[in-house]
Amino acid sequence: MELKTDRVSSPIIVIMGPTASGKSSLALKLAEKIPSEIVSVDSMQCYKMMDIGTAKPAPEDMLRVPHHLISIFDIEKRVDVYSYIGLMEKAVKDIAMKWKTAIVVGGTGLYIKAFLYGLDILPSDESLRKSLHNEYQHNVEKLEKDIGVIDPMAAKLFSKNPRKMIRALEIYKLTGKSILEQNQSWSGQLKYPVLSYKLKWERKELYRRISERVENMLKNGWIEETIKLDERGFFNSPTAKQAIGYILISNYLKSFISYDEMRIKIIASTKKYAKRQETWFNNQHPEASTIIMPQNEDVIVNSIIADINSYPYR
Repeated sequence: MELKTDRVSSPIIVIMGPTASGKSSLALKLAEKIPSEIVSVDSMQCYKMMDIGTAKPAPEDMLRVPHHLISIFDIEKRVDVYSYIGLMEKAVKDIAMKWKTAIVVGGTGLYIKAFLYGLDILPSDESLRKSLHNEYQHNVEKLEKDIGVIDPMAAKLFSKNPRKMIRALEIYKLTGKSILEQNQSWSGQLKYPVLSYKLKWERKELYRRISERVENMLKNGWIEETIKLDERGFFNSPTAKQAIGYILISNYLKSFISYDEMRIKIIASTKKYAKRQETWFNNQHPEASTIIMPQNEDVIVNSIIADINSYPYR
């Protein structure tokens, strides 16, 4: 199926889903059928050097279709939702200026929802944040205890993540409210004309795909990639080090755990992450049509093109 050529414009296409669900492959297939460019929504693929561990598109795929927001930051960069959304908005605008369709694809649910619906800008105070960091950087137990007293839900959600707990504490001190309460301030209205899709797999098959992908990533250079990142100070980075798997690989390299233990724990962590992603997409994106997988990609692409052609926006 071909895209109509008499359209003044077309909606933004959003393809979301859990890790290993086939989002990137489908987006690439669609992008080769219509005048378009791909905008990645992945909080870790935006970092340089983290290629295998974040399952970035292959270099040859990025040559076939222009991709945005992949490998744009050094690992030392702290990335947050607000700065990322600003970059997404610029990329989508630039694509529209070329009279192309923006295909937004990824699995970082908070970023996708903030882009589509908007998100209240939370206050910040750099001096307060530095003070909190200095106070708690060597005493995570005290941090967990203190945030647990004033914001138990945030303490539970951000457990073992000192950076997010400090940010939650900062928000509470500035506003007297929980960061979770303020993060519910969605506009309720889509900011753009959008056709949104979420890929859904039977859980057992999705887990099989995750296991297979992790095995292949480990065989194809993930360990060597971790060694190079370690040499660059990766494990002192503010946000990049939170990507799944790298710390476990480091523990294996230090002989703290065996190869099999490392592999099993990475797979288990990835499955847990995929389950959280599914819950988010199911609950937070009523605008998205569900695509039950597996399906032939050509069939899905033709269906999306039909949706674009029939979309009322002009």
